[in-house]
Amino acid sequence: VKSVSVMEGDSVTLNTDDTDIQRKDQILWRFGHKDILIAQINRKNNKSKCHEDNADGRFRDRLQLDHQTGSLSIPNTRTTDSGLYTVTSSSIVKLLNTFNLTVYARLPVPVISTGCSVLRLYQNYSLVCSVLNVGHVTLSWYKGNSLLSSISVSDLSISLSLPLEVEYQDKNTYSCVLNNPISNQTQHLDITQLCQTCSGRTCGDISIYLLKHGLTILYLVLISAAAAGFLLIVAAVMIFCTCRKHKKANHVGKYDLMLIHL
Repeated sequence: VKSVSVMEGDSVTLNTDDTDIQRKDQILWRFGHKDILIAQINRKNNKSKCHEDNADGRFRDRLQLDHQTGSLSIPNTRTTDSGLYTVTSSSIVKLLNTFNLTVYARLPVPVISTGCSVLRLYQNYSLVCSVLNVGHVTLSWYKGNSLLSSISVSDLSISLSLPLEVEYQDKNTYSCVLNNPISNQTQHLDITQLCQTCSGRTCGDISIYLLKHGLTILYLVLISAAAAGFLLIVAAVMIFCTCRKHKKANHVGKYDLMLIHL
């Protein structure tokens, strides 16, 4: 089985690779595991025919036969053309050739969405690379030429996304790459150009905002601690005074009892 891969919309030609093809009485091309007859060449009457309504009509007006070589051409390929193709001759039982054709959909350019997030009192960039309606692809994040992360799908996926967290001070260039075995699409991103508004503040404003609010929070914490300490001191003084008052009362009671005895 020969593997053949093309992009959607391209043309592909499947050859018999038989040097003695001219002596074959009849050439038959079949598609799929059910061996659906899609084209044939009859050398007895020197005619060729494409059965374009077979295979659910997917090949209608798109099959071309070369009467001399017996090759089958499919212009303007579609993803539904993917599958197994076999060519045989009526004069021999053996297969002349077998092809496993894979037609890959044209890849869209990945979309990178950005957002600001506040982590550990400094700004990070939350990046998400995403694509829609893709299959048999891999989506990857690169930092320069180094692979950071990737995700793959084998079947058709409605959406595919890959997140990435990048520090504000990072000056590297990042790329999101979508690829299949025969093509790729890349979206580049320069972190230094990401200093855009986030929640109504620029990146510099966010740093100042965090600094001011961080000091305010610290100030409130100190005030709360001082207030709590003051309340503890007041409570301790009140307890001390109460205990001392009770002790003095006990002494007076003992003195009165001594006078009575005398």
